[in-house]
Amino acid sequence: MNEITVGTVFGLGFMLLVTAVTVVVIWQAAASIRARAAVSREQEYRRLAEQAVATQETAQRQLNELNDRMADIQARMASLERVLKEVE
Repeated sequence: MNEITVGTVFGLGFMLLVTAVTVVVIWQAAASIRARAAVSREQEYRRLAEQAVATQETAQRQLNELNDRMADIQARMASLERVLKEVE
C-alpha cells in the first residue's frame, strides 16, 4: 500500500510538472505570436502614416500652386477692369 501511494504521488507530481511545462511553453508561444502580430501592425500603421504624410504634402503643393494661379488671375482681372474703366 505504501508503494502504491508513493508511486501515485510521484506519478501525479510528474504529470503536474509536465502539465506546468506544457502550459508555460504554450503561453510563451502565444506571447511570441502576439508580439509578431503587434510588430506587423505597427509596421503597417507606420506605412499608412508615411503614405498619409506624402499625400498631404502633395495636396499642399497643389493648393499652393492653385493659390499662385488664383493670385495671377486676380491680378489680370484687376488689370482688365482698369483697362475697361479707362476705355469708358
